Amino acid sequence: MKNNKTLQFVLVGLALIVLPIVLQGFGNAWVRIADMALLYILLALGLNIVVGYAGLLDLGYVAFFAVGAYMYGLLSSPHLTNTFEWIAAVFPAGMHMPIWLIVPVGAALAGIFGMLLGAPTLKLRGDYLAIVTLGFGEIIRVFMNNLDHPVNITNGPKGLDQIDSISIFGLNLGKKLMIGDFEIASVSLYYYLFLSLVLVAILISHRLEFSRIGRAWMAIREDEIAAKAMGLNTRNLKLLAFGMGATFGGVSGAMFAGFQGFISPESFSLMESVMIVAMVVLGGLGHLPGVILGAVLLSALPEVLRYVAGPLQAMTDGRLDASILRQLLVALAMIVIMLMRPRGLWPSPEHGKALQSK
Repeated sequence: MKNNKTLQFVLVGLALIVLPIVLQGFGNAWVRIADMALLYILLALGLNIVVGYAGLLDLGYVAFFAVGAYMYGLLSSPHLTNTFEWIAAVFPAGMHMPIWLIVPVGAALAGIFGMLLGAPTLKLRGDYLAIVTLGFGEIIRVFMNNLDHPVNITNGPKGLDQIDSISIFGLNLGKKLMIGDFEIASVSLYYYLFLSLVLVAILISHRLEFSRIGRAWMAIREDEIAAKAMGLNTRNLKLLAFGMGATFGGVSGAMFAGFQGFISPESFSLMESVMIVAMVVLGGLGHLPGVILGAVLLSALPEVLRYVAGPLQAMTDGRLDASILRQLLVALAMIVIMLMRPRGLWPSPEHGKALQSK
């Protein structure tokens, strides 16, 4: 039995390694879809800590994604040196900070913002918590959109461009890699970086789930009053959940900025937060395989449906916009799935008060 499980892991690992090389044959656009799916998996794993483990409904999670992205954008683009003379004097060659500095700083800053969000919401639950976190996410987006005067920090709605691509050990992931006559595209190099980060995030989430902290979070999720009566410090545990989940969002945001080379407030709208929550709920709250499945489906499905929306638009003589039709098809798929599988596509085994009496 153990040998079969090991063989399965080896086969899945080989498939993940070969996947971008195979997709390259169909065009780099397919590899790019896989890259974005991995970033959304990272985001969903972070939100799963807050929503799935601790049971705290967070509708402003995209704010931490934005914090990480703007941190990378500001430290790896010419914007600050062009705007502030004293920064240009300190960094005459430009602020091209290494990835080893930017990612920890982005994760730490997002974690701090997560705890700042958690602090005033400690006594809120359910709908009230969702409304406050939703407002926090919108506040961050509005700030990013308006911090271009009187001092231009974020460049407002125009966004930040000319962001450095990610470099690791002297290898620039923004350029293709030639091994003899074999070419590995830039998007494939990013795929392997994002895959390694996702694997680390899965390991951390798995260890957290079965740790004392993870069990404490689940106790709060099931019954906060009973957890407090048993001596758990629910205040600190909630803050820790918000902070830990936010760090995943910060790292994902930094990777997104380096991958895109351009960021603007439009990339961090409320719909992004809703989609990330939907990934966690659709896959299965608190269950890592389910969360990953939900993230892959909801991030890749709209792109795949481009090939369905086009013919349907042609059938209606162009009366339906392809992008709106694509959203409609995704929404219908989600409704059908949630009606058929209300606990998610791959739910965790029932436990606690969710246990069905037989």
